[in-house]
Amino acid sequence: MTPIILFSTIFLLALFGLPLFAVMSAVALGLFSLAGIDLAAVAIEMYRLASSPTIISIPLFTLAGYFLAESKSPTRLFQLFSSLIGDIPGSLAIVSLIVASVFTAFTGASGITIVALGGLLYPMLLNYGYSQKFSLGLVTTTGSLGLLLPPSLPIILYGIVAKVDIDKLFLAGLLPCLILILLLAGYAIYQELKFPIINKKTALLNRPTIKSALFQARYEIPLPFIILIGLYGGFFTTSETATITLLYVFVMEFFLYKDLKIKNDFGRIVAESMGLVGAILLILCCALGLTNYLVDEEVPKKILSLFQQYIHNKYLFLLILNIFLLIVGCLMDIFSAIIVVLPLILPMAVAYDIHPIHLAIIFLTNLEIGYLTPPVGVNLFIASYRFNRSVIEMYKVSFPFLIMLLIGLLIVTYVPQISLIFIK
Repeated sequence: MTPIILFSTIFLLALFGLPLFAVMSAVALGLFSLAGIDLAAVAIEMYRLASSPTIISIPLFTLAGYFLAESKSPTRLFQLFSSLIGDIPGSLAIVSLIVASVFTAFTGASGITIVALGGLLYPMLLNYGYSQKFSLGLVTTTGSLGLLLPPSLPIILYGIVAKVDIDKLFLAGLLPCLILILLLAGYAIYQELKFPIINKKTALLNRPTIKSALFQARYEIPLPFIILIGLYGGFFTTSETATITLLYVFVMEFFLYKDLKIKNDFGRIVAESMGLVGAILLILCCALGLTNYLVDEEVPKKILSLFQQYIHNKYLFLLILNIFLLIVGCLMDIFSAIIVVLPLILPMAVAYDIHPIHLAIIFLTNLEIGYLTPPVGVNLFIASYRFNRSVIEMYKVSFPFLIMLLIGLLIVTYVPQISLIFIK
């Protein structure tokens, strides 16, 4: 079979709905076959991924995140942060940003946050007095806001692929994520000051006292400290932290709070979460074969040579990199992008003297924003389905939030100290 016929067939099958993992597998096998390389090279890459000591943390953290999302923990955390933040302008929007960030960090998939928390946050924002436009835009935006926080699955995967210390990546993402939250919080405060919230006093009457909220969330409060102290205190590896986190969340939700029932909920939630994990791992295995071919054929070096002919400035390279990654982020899921695109970018970043940790935060921030980038950012379509709105309307309501995130991206990109301040 000639290359034209082979890849035309794969392209047509993709148009008719062939799954992404199958497309990447077919392309990888086709390229290796045409190059006369043993097809076992693809299987070797799959084995290498399976033997990675940190790969087990992906299903463990995912299941813990699903248990949290299916329980009443979002409501308890919402009440807790609402009580702590108090009556400052934009308080409810700020609480929404924080709670959604926490849950996106655990689930690693922004669509889950929109679906699981949308029903909680959207009515509250409307009842508080925010406009429908602002409320829709905020809930859509919060879906991917926590991907830079531990124990984010994309960070773990990035560390595996780029061979970068995952613990350092978790530290590096804290301040950039805080900056993004602060920018969006600033916009929310501006909105409340510009358009007074008519139902604010009524909404605040239902807020519990700080003492009551602390008691209600008494078991959730230790969770981030378990993760951070375990990792950065040197007590646990990433996989061990994932195991302890899952065990703690399981006991908390099934036996302490009793939000979930073993008989009714355990099997269902495990099946749903492992469906996501299976899809992620399948994509990774298939994408690794394609990545292996690109590296063997020195595609990254050829791209680097082309770049160096025309781009001699590090800051211009960073600008072009951001534009490219935003396009990638709205066209590909974050896990495929990490596997396929990252190996192409790594040698270029080294050539332009970009710190590998700083590159990681730039890369992940771009893909996080890509979820919200028209025309095909996945969060826009998930929110459109979740709230029964047209995608065009979602473009409009999310645009101001997208601008805030892009400002944050520029700050993170051109001020590397923000990502490296905690890195020794």
